[in-house]
Amino acid sequence: MLWSLLRGIIFIAIVAALTFGVIFLWDLDTAAFITVAGREFTITPLLGLILAVAAFAAVWLVIRIIGLVWATLKFLNGDETAVSRYFNRRTERRGYQALSDGMLALAAGEGRLAIRKAQRAEGYLGRPELTNLIIAQGAEMAGDTALATKTLKSMVQDDRTRFVGIRGLVRQKLDQGDTDTAMKLAEKALALRPQNGEIQDTLLDLQTKDEDWQGARKTLTAKLKAGGLPRDVHRRRDAVLALAHARDALAEGKIDAARAEVTEANRLSPDLVPAAVMAARMAIEDKKPRVANKVLRKAWDVSPHPDLAAAFAEIEPAETPEQRLTRFRPLLGRHPGDPEVMLLQTELLISAENFPGARKAIGNLAETEPTKRSLTLMAAIERGEGSEDSVVTAWLAKALTASPGPQWVCEVDGKVYPEWQPVTDGGFDTLTWKTTSGSEVMSGNAAGMLPLIVGSIADHTNETADQQNAAEADVIDQDIPTPDMTETQPDTAQSARN
Repeated sequence: MLWSLLRGIIFIAIVAALTFGVIFLWDLDTAAFITVAGREFTITPLLGLILAVAAFAAVWLVIRIIGLVWATLKFLNGDETAVSRYFNRRTERRGYQALSDGMLALAAGEGRLAIRKAQRAEGYLGRPELTNLIIAQGAEMAGDTALATKTLKSMVQDDRTRFVGIRGLVRQKLDQGDTDTAMKLAEKALALRPQNGEIQDTLLDLQTKDEDWQGARKTLTAKLKAGGLPRDVHRRRDAVLALAHARDALAEGKIDAARAEVTEANRLSPDLVPAAVMAARMAIEDKKPRVANKVLRKAWDVSPHPDLAAAFAEIEPAETPEQRLTRFRPLLGRHPGDPEVMLLQTELLISAENFPGARKAIGNLAETEPTKRSLTLMAAIERGEGSEDSVVTAWLAKALTASPGPQWVCEVDGKVYPEWQPVTDGGFDTLTWKTTSGSEVMSGNAAGMLPLIVGSIADHTNETADQQNAAEADVIDQDIPTPDMTETQPDTAQSARN
């Protein structure tokens, strides 16, 4: 209230001062005389004040008019103004709406509509890094390969979209079956984005299928550094790649390189059976039986495998069955109750003609886990103990339709492979040694073992040669696979015969 009173007093004072000033100027008798073009003008002090105020107003108005004209010229020249900002925002709204419609069209599977919306958005926004991606995907969806390729190549020219463009070209080349070009593009993409997991997996798959083992190892290391692979998985897969490279080097006669690579593979993954077998056999060729023995026993300690037993037998090929049984004792003492250990001990005892011991060693394995191998061993035991042909034939008949036992099985598609290999139809490093149902494919060692055992035992029986040949010809020669005598990896039973 006091402030209102004070404002009233100030207003009254100002009005009074102005009134006093006007009256003062009006009462002045002095005047100024100005002659312009022969005409004389009398200017009193009050009139002079009015003219001064009018001149000031005129100057202000002129300045404003000049500013308006300048702003108009700037607007026509394209400079940002309130009006231009309004129209720009309106254009952007339409552009982003078209962009959104294009993305929704892609999600709905309408490729042509997505292309039209993206092209419209490009006209509004001028943002090719956004619209080209929708155009490329829409073109692929609509089957317009030419437009998709053209758009992806234009994206490669822009630093902001180069990786996305190359990635799209990689996928396109893979669809076309051009794996060589796809691999080169994937290498460029990985150089741009070393931590991209999809490109890492794509390049690794292409390199392994192309048998570029060294390149695949580099890609695998990049995947480890990027944190996309556990260290134990990396060691395993790196060992597989080193083993594959060692096999190729050995096939090319590069013995030193093969030895170095297989040694590295065995160091990285001692439980990798093919690496342990190859390393042991190379050590045997180099007259280093102790090294071979150490490698094989270390792998056997992890998981018994018939290929390991076959390689272990090759260390002393000239030993007698009794000597071999003694030398195998350390392996037989590991993993008691394991089916592979039981079958191996049975084979060794049969070779030593200890048939009661072989029957004890195999136990009830032929009933609990009937496989071609266990049932054939039972036939060999029966023949060795002098049983009638009908008993032997019965066991062999069961073996013909029994499961082949553990095999190399692809974890991806379930396909069975007779031998281990680094790359299968299911991908890289997909094979696992396990039992699968419904497959009759057998590994080389197992396939060669079945008739050899029965044949070797038949040589030691008291039956006549004609009876033996007739019994075996009826059952074995017709249905059981014939052993490959040129097999590079002889089985345990064949080594025992030697």
